[in-house]
Amino acid sequence: MEDLTIDADGRARCGWVGADAEYMRYHDQEWGAPLHGDRALFEKMSLEGFQAGLSWITILRKRPRFREAFAGFDPSAVARFDASDIERLMADAGIVRNRAKIEATISNARLVAELADGDFDALLWSFATQDRARVRPRTMSELPATTPESEALSRELRRRGFRFVGPTTVYALMQSAGMVDDHIEGCWRTL
Repeated sequence: MEDLTIDADGRARCGWVGADAEYMRYHDQEWGAPLHGDRALFEKMSLEGFQAGLSWITILRKRPRFREAFAGFDPSAVARFDASDIERLMADAGIVRNRAKIEATISNARLVAELADGDFDALLWSFATQDRARVRPRTMSELPATTPESEALSRELRRRGFRFVGPTTVYALMQSAGMVDDHIEGCWRTL
């Protein structure tokens, strides 16, 4: 994989984007942009959990159906899902049908719903990388799978009962939600 790719539009992008139009849109408009709000962050955390063991493009392509199936990732609505909802989701070919991940998403929704409005956002962002002097990665190989911050956030989430929030999944969440900026040096998003 190249560290940077240059598409027909002449823009240099992080190498993981490749030539897929949906990946380019996601990279250009979402990945690494600061994301706030309990619902938006619950969705991002849930989708990162579903992604474990799969490619992110699979999740992106299924995201519209995930949103429909999981009530727009409204934590209060998902918290009310019951056994019949689990069976409905297990039968839905438009999402990733993994019982453990579905049950974790519902369980996690209950934990988010118990928090005061904005507290989930504040919790996640309290672990954001504060080191503004951090050197931007020059190559894809310089991107870590985990960081001390993602390990600490993972521990805190697991202590609170959250599931499918290991340090690698949490670091992917932190990257995608802009808690850390891992755009490769030379990417148009860094200019």
